[in-house]
Amino acid sequence: MASWDDVRRIALGLPETSERPSYDGVAAWRVKDKPFVWERPLRGKELQDLGSAAPDGPILGVRVADLGVKEALLDDDPDLFFTTPHFDGYPSVLVRLERIDVTELTELIVEAWYARAPKRLAAAYQPQTAPPAEDSG
Repeated sequence: MASWDDVRRIALGLPETSERPSYDGVAAWRVKDKPFVWERPLRGKELQDLGSAAPDGPILGVRVADLGVKEALLDDDPDLFFTTPHFDGYPSVLVRLERIDVTELTELIVEAWYARAPKRLAAAYQPQTAPPAEDSG
């Protein structure tokens, strides 16, 4: 399963990404100063809201493209993805880091980067990450 070292390696492998602590001192990865993934320990109210369902392992916050993507991830795998009222109306999900494999983590981080990267930067990077076009001839 994935670790913070995996998150760091994947995120910093993306163009114009930096790692800086967030306002509360935990690790956050940014593209052009916009955070796209971050360490997200649960806070007191969130622990109360989640009760016995609150995870006790490391949690990764991930920006997603929109609320539809958020809902799809939450519906698809509630053992991996979750949210709290703090994130209501905000396009991000929380991920139980110890439950995600590195391949899925890579896809999630790359998509988060695309969601936050400036359009020109994302377009320049797209050819490097897009699957090869199939020959229709």
